[in-house]
Amino acid sequence: MKRIARRDFLKGSLTALAAGGSLAMPFSRVRGANNDICAAVVGIRSQGTNHINWFRNIPGVRVVAICDADKQFLDREEQKFKERNETVDTYVDCRKLLEDKDIDVVITAAPNHWHALITIWACQAGKDVYVEKPVSHNIWEGRQMVNAARKYNRIVQAGTQRRSDTGLAEAVEYIKQGNLGKIRVVHGIVYVERGSIGKVNGPQPIPQSVDYNLWCGPASMTPLMRKSLHYDWHWAWPTGNGDFGNNGIHYIDVCRWFIGADKVAPRVLSIGGRFGYIDDGETPNTQIVLCDYKPASIIFEVRGLPRAKGDPAMDQFRGTRGGAVVQCEGGYFVGGWAYDNDGKKIKQFKTTEGSGHHANFIKAVRSRNKSDLNAEILDGYLSTALCHMGNISYRLGKIMPPGQIAEAVKANEDLADSFDRMEDHLKANQVDFNATPRILGPALTMDPDKEIFVGDFSKEANMFLSRNYREPFVVPEIT
Repeated sequence: MKRIARRDFLKGSLTALAAGGSLAMPFSRVRGANNDICAAVVGIRSQGTNHINWFRNIPGVRVVAICDADKQFLDREEQKFKERNETVDTYVDCRKLLEDKDIDVVITAAPNHWHALITIWACQAGKDVYVEKPVSHNIWEGRQMVNAARKYNRIVQAGTQRRSDTGLAEAVEYIKQGNLGKIRVVHGIVYVERGSIGKVNGPQPIPQSVDYNLWCGPASMTPLMRKSLHYDWHWAWPTGNGDFGNNGIHYIDVCRWFIGADKVAPRVLSIGGRFGYIDDGETPNTQIVLCDYKPASIIFEVRGLPRAKGDPAMDQFRGTRGGAVVQCEGGYFVGGWAYDNDGKKIKQFKTTEGSGHHANFIKAVRSRNKSDLNAEILDGYLSTALCHMGNISYRLGKIMPPGQIAEAVKANEDLADSFDRMEDHLKANQVDFNATPRILGPALTMDPDKEIFVGDFSKEANMFLSRNYREPFVVPEIT
């Protein structure tokens, strides 16, 4: 297929994108003999490399462009294309990539703070988007992503691939039909070991291969105050959302799926801390979040320390280290099995971990029907917003002794049990609570329709709904 020269593209397109303007175009250009969909991948250090291979192996899809603010990853992936005798365009700046009218879809696995802007700019440029989880860095910009998908009539899929797990879908329907009685509570579990990222005494050098201005993008361009620029951004608030937003988003999405919630939670509370070591990370490595839906709430647990000090294994809850535990009146579901309340297996659901999620996106790109998507951006946004809500409660929290925390949560039997088990877990790790104390966040009330906090602590909480963006990387308000 003939590539359209960059110089022939609409004059001033970069300015239009940066200003929040629209370059939207219909999905109607002539594709060539095979009707190929041309894809671009933005953010290729780790997960993005997987996306390159997943999408290039879907019939009728060609990966024609890659982008990263770190040139070493561009060089690495470009070499792989050369070894396959394939051509690929490379970009450091995603705005230049978006000028190419031949590109139909953009897949982004860039750091969290870039997700919203890349998605919205791509929608404005007439491209469909597959955006990794969590779909946004904060609540407000997540809603703008939904608005952009609607305004520009784009297909936008969230990278919460368990929505494409056919066995899990069968389990959701099984429980919805009442086979285990009414849902009483749903637990989300993420027990993944997270060690210290180290402690530095001053600003660290930026790798020479990195365009740090583009890497920071919407975030403040501050000195690097940790050993590693890459990946450890997850544990810094300006760029990441902790493990609740990193791994937890998958399973809180499953939890919300099971209870059928179609709005953000009306109330949220968080307990946790960064326990066991002092490092440059800011986000909690151990956290409990209550999303107080009615009649069935979600209680989410994150643990980054092992089962016990010196023990390489991780804890489990009802047999899982990562997943949803759906407790019903007459039994429970976990790990692909429905059990009765005595622990006897009733029915198995053969889960697939979401294989086919990428093909599902391409199917919807071709059909132009967003209802074909298994994880449409609205679902991705709502589940991501729950992670943000829990983190906001944590960030507004105060150091509390265990007795006061236990008193604060005792009215909720399941939440109290989660806290007791967390205490046992931390003691097994010989945590020095004087050095790394427990934090209790306030109970925050949300207006689910307006998506703003109301009541106690609402003024402080609403300050975290969005952020101060750095010009010209400003997420536009889409109406």
